This record gives sequence, C-alpha cells and structure tokens, in this order.
Amino acid sequence: MSTIPAQELPSVPADGLARLQALMADGRRKLLGLVGAPGAGKSSLALALLRAVGAERAQVVPMDGFHLANVELQRLGRAGRKGAPDTFDSAGYVALLQRLRTQGPNDPIVYAPEFRREIEEPIAGAIAVLPSTQLVITEGNYLLHDAGPWAGAAAMLDEVWYVDIDDAVREERLLKRHQQFGRSAEAARDWVAGTDAPNARLIAATRGRAHHLLRWS
Repeated sequence: MSTIPAQELPSVPADGLARLQALMADGRRKLLGLVGAPGAGKSSLALALLRAVGAERAQVVPMDGFHLANVELQRLGRAGRKGAPDTFDSAGYVALLQRLRTQGPNDPIVYAPEFRREIEEPIAGAIAVLPSTQLVITEGNYLLHDAGPWAGAAAMLDEVWYVDIDDAVREERLLKRHQQFGRSAEAARDWVAGTDAPNARLIAATRGRAHHLLRWS
C-alpha cells in the first residue's frame, strides 16, 4: 500500500467520484478493481477512495498480498522476475475475491494477506474484511489479465478502473521506490527496464477491458 499520508493524497477526479457514487447507490456489497502499470498510483488512489467513502463503509484489499514468498520464487527460479504474472498465487487471489463477493452481513470475517515492502514478503491474515463493509477496493497489476487463473478475476469485480498516468512520471516514481527500499540507482534502473517495463506493456494491453479510464496525477 501507499505510504503517502492521508492529508497529502491528491483528490479523486470528479468523474471517478460520480462513478463510485453510482456504483454504491443500491447499498449492496461491491468490489471495485483498480488496475494499472507499476508506479501508476493505484495504491494511492485506493487510499483516496477509501478516504472519500469512509473507513466505516470501505476497505482496501491489494492484490500484492498474493506475491509468492521469496523462498518459493527462488525455488521456481523466478526471483529475478518478481512482479510478473507467474510470481503470484493468482488462483488464491481469485478465490479470495469469490469469498469477498459472497460474504454476507451475517458471515464471519474474511482474512486477506498484505504485502510488506519493508521486508518484500506477504503477511497472511493481515487484513480483516468485515461483513458490514459495503465497498471492497482491490488494486493490482493483473486484474484484467486473461491468462491462467487470472482470467477469473474480472468476473468477480463489479467494476474495474484503469489508472492512467504519463509513463515518464510513472517510471521516475518506480526508480525512487526501488531506491527507497534498498536498490542502488543502477540496480533500480536495471529493474525498471528489465522487469517493470515488460510488465507495464502486458498490463497496458488489458486497458480496453476496463469499465472506466481514470487519469491520476
């Protein structure tokens, strides 16, 4: 999730707020997906939407909690591609969305994992989704991906918004993020070029499947 303090979050664009209001108008549980390339600002947008709706009505459940653990990525030989579609438990993520979609007001809490950037590992059971929550906001790279188990994700979501941003701004954010969490400037540039950029192209190809395009600054 974003580490930006709530008071520093940009305002949600008016078209996004209007669409969100319409989505929630019937008072039933809704699942809203935010998809976009690495560094697009999905987690910050999720927090801004949470602030707009109120924590008593909404919760954020990021896709990143389904990163495979580093030890498993090493076993599979995929550690150098962490963040690619096959470095997540995609079937587990879709199964969680199914549980969240069917969770009723009298059902038990559903526990979801959370990814912690400071240790680069997912933590199981870190997010308690309450049965009273009306809006579940989930954000991640592959909500509209159509290969393997990922293909089941979109059907679990009431709407998916594609978060659009200038690529130069997005890549500058990624460079800063990677350095903030321990990579050298050179290693950060190599990771953005070799891992983030191919993933970004794959994600951009799913843009046409989104219900709404939201320009996020």
